Amino acid sequence: MAEAHQAVAFQFTITPEGIDLQLSYQALNQIYLSGVRSWKKRVSRMKNRVIKGVYPASPSSWLFVAIAILATMYMQSDPSMGLISKIQQHLPLSAQGQTMLSALVFSTLLWLSLILTLRLCLKLLLSYHRWMFELHGKVSNTTKVWVSLLRLFSRRKPLLYSYQTSLPHLPVPAIKDTLSRYLESVRPLLTDQELKRMTDLANDFESTLGNRLQRYLKLKALWATNYVSDWWEEYIYLRGRGPIMVNSNYYGMDFLYVTPTTVQAARAGNTITALLLYRRKVNKEELTPSRVPGTDIPLCAAQCERMFNTTRTPGAETDVLQHWLDSDFVVVYHRGRYFRLWVYRGGRLLSPRELEHQIQSILDDPSPPFPGEEKLGALTAGDRCPWAQMRKQFFSSGVNRRSLDAIERAAFFVTLDDEEQGMKGDDPAGNLDRYAKSLLHGKCYDRWFDKSFSIVIYKNGKNGLNAEHSWADAPTVAHLWEYTLATDAFHLGYTQDGHCKGEVERSLPPPQRLAWDIPPEAQVCRSLAVAQALAADVDCHVFPFREFGKGRIKKCRVSPDAFIQISLQLAHYRDRGGFCLTYEASMTRLFREGRTETVRSCSSESCTFVKALEGREVISLIKIQTSISVLSSHQISRLRGLMSRPDLPRVSTGAVSSTLLQQHTRSSRGAAVADDGYGVSYIIVGEDMINFHVSSKYSCSETDSRRFGVQLRKALQDIMALLSGDPKGSSKGSAQVQPK
Repeated sequence: MAEAHQAVAFQFTITPEGIDLQLSYQALNQIYLSGVRSWKKRVSRMKNRVIKGVYPASPSSWLFVAIAILATMYMQSDPSMGLISKIQQHLPLSAQGQTMLSALVFSTLLWLSLILTLRLCLKLLLSYHRWMFELHGKVSNTTKVWVSLLRLFSRRKPLLYSYQTSLPHLPVPAIKDTLSRYLESVRPLLTDQELKRMTDLANDFESTLGNRLQRYLKLKALWATNYVSDWWEEYIYLRGRGPIMVNSNYYGMDFLYVTPTTVQAARAGNTITALLLYRRKVNKEELTPSRVPGTDIPLCAAQCERMFNTTRTPGAETDVLQHWLDSDFVVVYHRGRYFRLWVYRGGRLLSPRELEHQIQSILDDPSPPFPGEEKLGALTAGDRCPWAQMRKQFFSSGVNRRSLDAIERAAFFVTLDDEEQGMKGDDPAGNLDRYAKSLLHGKCYDRWFDKSFSIVIYKNGKNGLNAEHSWADAPTVAHLWEYTLATDAFHLGYTQDGHCKGEVERSLPPPQRLAWDIPPEAQVCRSLAVAQALAADVDCHVFPFREFGKGRIKKCRVSPDAFIQISLQLAHYRDRGGFCLTYEASMTRLFREGRTETVRSCSSESCTFVKALEGREVISLIKIQTSISVLSSHQISRLRGLMSRPDLPRVSTGAVSSTLLQQHTRSSRGAAVADDGYGVSYIIVGEDMINFHVSSKYSCSETDSRRFGVQLRKALQDIMALLSGDPKGSSKGSAQVQPK
């Protein structure tokens, strides 16, 4: 094979005259350049450890401290109050050398003390959270001073992980508060008798088992970086034995209205390049830490660590996340074949044009799949226990082990899809729904659902991604995907004929086919059947709401997120004739290694508001102010990140801090969407558009994603008509405004 010959650095032949040694200087040069790249990364990591270790100070600040101490000593003054003299006594040097070295030792100790003090001050500043509850336009003097101090401490440009050790630890909430919030969240859904019984159960739990569990949590919080995140990862995600496809994995879409190129290989070349450029920024910690929008308040960046070179491996009882520090290749799937595509050549990243050339060679490859290879990915889409058993039995050695290692160690997974997707043709709405389903599950075997993320490049140039959920939450992937699409379209760009820019080194070794020896008894078909049944039951409806966006909502002096949440309550009431337990995901990344918490958006206030609106009551200006208070109270609850997770959710909602990401999550534990419920995700795009994703199950006769989408549109319009004082804008005409 050509790639095998090019990989040989030297070869020798035994002849009667002796050994004839032939060196491949080109191969040796490639080895040398790869080694240089590896050492550069090690040096960069060491440098970053020092820089972030002394943040908010800088390494060069040590020099200023040392010069100041020496200058003070030169003026016959002892800034150490005798400590320098004591250090001198333990140094076996000349008098002059003792003085200089002891001064430097004292300067270093003083410098380290100052750094620890600064870091403690920064941690105290980041532990202040009263800013969350400040009313818009009425900020207290304490918060104003806090903002000024935080900006002062953040003047130096931080690295990606500079704030990590300064972030506060997630506090353990009082059990009384947790139970009180739980009872408050179920109050509108229970009768008086049911609420009394639930209150008695809560009180009994608090006085018995609850207090003991609370002590365990506090004990863990004393020494753990985050008392809940490791359990969240383990029990919410990794211990789930059902399929992760659809139930856990989520997806990201391409631009809805623009396709930078229709050349599949070119789109793949630029997309892969953009992702690897992002990985370089992560490795060098050049990304600016994410912050609360519009502020200098940093968010935890720990989830970025396992973004690339990561896979989820199945186990009998629990899965395991495996992460490798680096990977020089990606794995590409096309028409049932797997290819290893090297993305570096002699220590340099291949150009987008070179990657396009390599991808095109895969598209042009006529070779058929090996027996059992085409649908092998279905093992990652079905139940976890059979996949764990098959992995141990058939993929633990030999050629299957080597090929599986290549997939799992790859930077990420790439699928070259033969379908065309996007908002196109005579049925853009229906095509958008099909596009969503394709990204969510594809054919159930043409994605590797265990990888941290897989990108999909369609035949017409559209792309998207499918992400595994256990290693990170959607906002982290959203940031990656936004960067990728922006870099692809606006930085890398394309030629006039739609190809990647740049030149091609013709001596590049071709992509390497991964070989397999899959026996007939491997249960690929059984996993595929499970996955296909699950995929066929998913009812997706994706639609852009363009009547108004956050710009008009903010003019009504309410939070856009709270506005959408109350609209969801109204839509569900109209769709099903009642209320249900609803949760909204709320991040806790203000704390170290924080992930998500649960906000219960169905409250007594929201139910009263919806009933009043549906009851065709005459709504006075006072009630309009009350509705604004309902929306404001939801926003405060969202900021608090309530810790109530009852086992009865019916509607799952989530706002993604991205203009591009559509999220669909259904898991068998914790944040669950019931079989007879809806999952709703929304993205606030700019000032004038909101994208919605609604999902449910075809097997439930009481739900219909398109029907709910219609009700949601009407609900948004009706509540906007109410708040803006325009009853004519109501879709039902039920909301009327009358002067006080």
